[in-house]
Amino acid sequence: MIGWLFLAIAIGAEIGATTALRSSNGFSNLLPSVITILGYAVAFYSLSLALRTLDLGIAYAVWAGVGTA
Repeated sequence: MIGWLFLAIAIGAEIGATTALRSSNGFSNLLPSVITILGYAVAFYSLSLALRTLDLGIAYAVWAGVGTA
């Protein structure tokens, strides 16, 4: 159950970071650049925590699928 929570956090952080990446204008705008870097860091850390209890294939499929949608 906790794995799904960490996976949801990873998905939200990845979506937020990808959205901020567009606004960073090639990392020339400070605030969106910081949000992008922190967002991806939180996303990958949360994904690593989710993988402690979830199978890799299932976690990655859900993460990639929801992030793409």
